[in-house]
Amino acid sequence: MSGSAVEKSGMSRWLLRGPWEAGAMTLIGGGIVMLVQPWSIDLYSYSFATILAGTVGYVIVSHFPK
Repeated sequence: MSGSAVEKSGMSRWLLRGPWEAGAMTLIGGGIVMLVQPWSIDLYSYSFATILAGTVGYVIVSHFPK
């Protein structure tokens, strides 16, 4: 499939790097906040999984077209 054919399809709008990259970085940041907050052991318990999900998402999204 040529680049112009991909740009014309509706799927290319969903595969833009910018918004997904921002979401992955927000997820990583949220995980870090969960890790350092002193109020809830439940948030602390899920912080590593949240950071990991954000990191994996960022790695996947980095292969999307600009």
